[in-house]
Amino acid sequence: MFVLPSVDELKEGKITMRNLPEVHIEDLLGRKEIEINLQEIKATLKDKVVLVTGAAGSIGSELCRQLSSFNLKQLILFDSAETPMHNIRLELEEKYPEISFLPIMGDVRMPSRVESVFKRFSPQIVFHAAAYKHVPLMEENPCEAVLTNVFGTRTVADLSVKYNVSKFIMISTDKAVNPTNIMGASKRLAEIYVQSLSMAIERKEHPGNTRFITTRFGNVLGSNGSVIPRFREQLAKGGPLTVTHPDIVRYFMTIPEACRLVLEAAFMGKGNEIFVFDMGSPVKIADLARRMIELAGLKPDEDIKIYYTGLRTGEKLYEELLATKENTIPTGNRKIFRATVREYDYDKVAYAIKELNLLAATVDKMDTVQMMKELVPEFISQQSEFEILDKNSLP
Repeated sequence: MFVLPSVDELKEGKITMRNLPEVHIEDLLGRKEIEINLQEIKATLKDKVVLVTGAAGSIGSELCRQLSSFNLKQLILFDSAETPMHNIRLELEEKYPEISFLPIMGDVRMPSRVESVFKRFSPQIVFHAAAYKHVPLMEENPCEAVLTNVFGTRTVADLSVKYNVSKFIMISTDKAVNPTNIMGASKRLAEIYVQSLSMAIERKEHPGNTRFITTRFGNVLGSNGSVIPRFREQLAKGGPLTVTHPDIVRYFMTIPEACRLVLEAAFMGKGNEIFVFDMGSPVKIADLARRMIELAGLKPDEDIKIYYTGLRTGEKLYEELLATKENTIPTGNRKIFRATVREYDYDKVAYAIKELNLLAATVDKMDTVQMMKELVPEFISQQSEFEILDKNSLP
């Protein structure tokens, strides 16, 4: 990695390039990476047909890498992003030439396309990672967040039941807990739908045998569009590194360890659970920036400046893995806990999600967000135009 000279260095004639050491993601954690024993999981997944939605994304692609070593009968990759899908296809062809996998282009918002995959391949396990994830973008495009994160999840979940999928594992986020932004609220609605469907099946109120499991964790270091790649780009340009607020904190994992815990949760899950991962202590983003500068062999605030830009729309200073009224139950893995959450009536949830989807399709932002807030009362907007919809913001 090379850092371009600053304007002052150019003026002074100092035009030498500085070759910086590579910053390894693992060095930024401040703890050892989580390891698990995958042998039992491999035995469970052997000779299975597995579908991964969002397979070209940061989490989805890493799940595909790890699943590729499990002697699956077939791995189905489903995503709407053409270039990333092409890239993961080339990678799997090179690294795992012996596995049977098939990349399929499609959108989870198109039921007929999704159903064609279930009908053709009859997957036994589904990992649902397809979602819009960037908070500021979803704050600006709430209807799209609903159509993908909520309706897309319902589509895949319903078809999993129809085609007798054994297990459906949903990838969720800590931002779904007491959400302050559209992205988090949309993921919470997806959780509610999946959980209510699972409970209805268990109570014999809805036909089906699929077991639904939700995994909820925080930020992953190095994911597409996240803070680490951004810091790397800024370092390469000689700074500054931009942080929204000096006190903002986040929970972090590496992508591989997050995916390992997803696989472990999928293995131990019996159905209806929301699993929460122990991600260690939260990390200040400003400290992360300083750590990256130091690992690059430079001095914070001297060689590389840190600038604070202000909180973005929908952003809060800290994330929560559990709502305040929830409790956790330990599992066989000390890094995985089960959340006990409020139960919902499936018929009411299904009707509400249908109405929300129809509303989102009209691209009426305010009415769509208003309905989201009615369905998720703990959704209180921050740093957003939608604060006006919150009761406690009215005079």
